[in-house]
Amino acid sequence: MKQTQQKPIGSGFNRESTVDDILKGVDLSGKNYIFTGGYSGIGLEGVKVLAKAGARIIIPSRAVKKAEEAVRTLSGDIEVAQMDLGDLASVRKFAQDYRDTGQKLHGLINNAGVMACPLKRIGKEWELQFATCHIGHFELTKGLETCLKNTEGARVVALSSAAHIITDIHWDDIHFQTEDYGKWQAYGQAKSANALFALGLDRKWQKDGVRAFSVHPGGIFTGLQRHMTFEDMVALGWKNADGTMSEEAEQLFKTPAQGGATTLWCATSPSLDEIGGVYCEDCDIAQAADENSQRYEHARSWIYDPARADKLWDMTEDMLAEI
Repeated sequence: MKQTQQKPIGSGFNRESTVDDILKGVDLSGKNYIFTGGYSGIGLEGVKVLAKAGARIIIPSRAVKKAEEAVRTLSGDIEVAQMDLGDLASVRKFAQDYRDTGQKLHGLINNAGVMACPLKRIGKEWELQFATCHIGHFELTKGLETCLKNTEGARVVALSSAAHIITDIHWDDIHFQTEDYGKWQAYGQAKSANALFALGLDRKWQKDGVRAFSVHPGGIFTGLQRHMTFEDMVALGWKNADGTMSEEAEQLFKTPAQGGATTLWCATSPSLDEIGGVYCEDCDIAQAADENSQRYEHARSWIYDPARADKLWDMTEDMLAEI
């Protein structure tokens, strides 16, 4: 089985590239994409240009009216459908409905998520961030397996984050049943899980022509930060005590159009036709972290470990077997 190395390939793009740069001159007519969270933030930026390039996009959302209003003025073939990542029955119904159409699926972009929220449990007492960011998307992807495998060149993109550097998976207590809950530990774990899921999926499905990638979009101020307090942002160095953006954030943060670029590069770039299972940032494959890596860059070793990817896959299937 081919395992792609975690190192840049010289894509020709960079951290300042935008979604428009990625799809400039690209014709996606006749191609179908499912884009979770595609009605806000970097997701909306991605949907705009995918539709402009001729693709058909379905945006599953638990807030259908809100999503429909967000995309109402966009041109192109965009549809909103009911689905809640935290409700597995809803996820399974959406996947079944799409399978029933008999349509191909060229790209599944698992973009939706929740970040640094207070402790909440769903499903079988699952911690919310892990359940929403990872388990819900795992079940959605598995539900769309036949559609992806029946489509030549299909790709799955999982939105991870530089926050994966916070922690490996809490293997002995994923859902914080015994250890104290920490919202950043939970978020970091969920983002490591997203990267490991992409690696595991690529290892299992590449023989059927499906490739998968995980993405760090970059720092962007969007609705994802809705659970963060002002004190959180100061502690992270994003804002100054007077409420202004810090110098570090000014240099680090991207616009939503730049933040959505790496996702679209992974979903469409011909340079990735023979590649998969890698963590990407700034519109290229991220390099493996070393002692010189800075706080918000590169891939830590635990997210590109095949053994961890396989272990997480098996554990997730066990969790889902209970419901």
